[in-house]
Amino acid sequence: MITVQEVKTKQQQKEFLDFPLRLYKDNPCFVPPLYSDEKKMFRADYVYYDTCEAACWNAYKDGVMAGRIQAILQKAHNEKTGEKRIRFTRFDAIDDQAVADALFAALEGWAKAKGMDTVCGPLGFSDLEREGLLIEGFDELATFEEQYNAPYYQHLIENLGYGKEVDWEERKIYLPEKDDGSLEKMADYVMKRYNLHFGPAKSKRDFIRRYADGFFALLDESYKDIYGTVPFTDGMKKMLIDNFMLIIELKYVGVILDENDKLVCLGLCFPSLSRALQKSGGKLSPAALVRVLRDVKHPKILDLGLVAVDPAWANRGVATVVSAHILKLLREEGVEYCETNLNLEDNRSIINMWKRFRAVQHKKRRSYVKHLL
Repeated sequence: MITVQEVKTKQQQKEFLDFPLRLYKDNPCFVPPLYSDEKKMFRADYVYYDTCEAACWNAYKDGVMAGRIQAILQKAHNEKTGEKRIRFTRFDAIDDQAVADALFAALEGWAKAKGMDTVCGPLGFSDLEREGLLIEGFDELATFEEQYNAPYYQHLIENLGYGKEVDWEERKIYLPEKDDGSLEKMADYVMKRYNLHFGPAKSKRDFIRRYADGFFALLDESYKDIYGTVPFTDGMKKMLIDNFMLIIELKYVGVILDENDKLVCLGLCFPSLSRALQKSGGKLSPAALVRVLRDVKHPKILDLGLVAVDPAWANRGVATVVSAHILKLLREEGVEYCETNLNLEDNRSIINMWKRFRAVQHKKRRSYVKHLL
């Protein structure tokens, strides 16, 4: 017998958080999120609840935890688009269609009760969260930023009438087999032609002091029309800055300024935390923190977190400068490869950036949509 319960109690919250850790305990590709960050969504003062409502459900089969799901009413996104959508996220389940049916029935009932007519996902509270269902690349190590799931999830979801809305591609970026220096020459030409320069910073705190306002303004402007994005709130800004202070090294961050010191481009790389968090189950014990800090200082893999270009500069070759900077990191910092995380499959400008490298598309993710009757 399958039963579904909305998550209310501390015990139910723990079961919700622990379920994927147990489900993927022996899977070498699964990377848990930070457990402490996930717990925050059960607090009344969680950073997203100024613009969102959410509900979570656990499913039990014969009294044993068998699945979970979360629904998010992202009001800021609905206001931006004029839609009536609910997002689903944090869906995990055993390979049992009846379990998936019961979880999505609870979520869709909640959506209708809120006056919504569409369900989409997996999408989190914002694009700073994990999003997309893995549909290719099940034998690849997950990044810290994105979720791993088993192949059967796709069938469980599609059997419920959900269809593709968008796909994202992910790539590993290696040094090109031959480097004739032309990319760096082109980058130098672009910088000189438009009187651009890299923004200086003495420390991470100095970087935040100098560029935070322009950083978030540029992100909002360049990402405003991208699928699933929402404007940054003050709480989201603080959260990103706190994460920045923990896991970012300045040499993996680049900001490009014009002759008036206005920010026209930024790029952020995150040292891969996948192996460190696998060993700790996503919990930052003292030993896990040591591993995280070690990987931050001496990464073998870099996750490409953010690339944003002012739309007014989109066709002036600024992307060439970003590519040249990535090439330099690969060549000089002992990095084995960079991983792009999610690129929308029709975002030709960003995908074209990777043609100068040895790029291997190794993963694909999907966001689904279903219109409720």
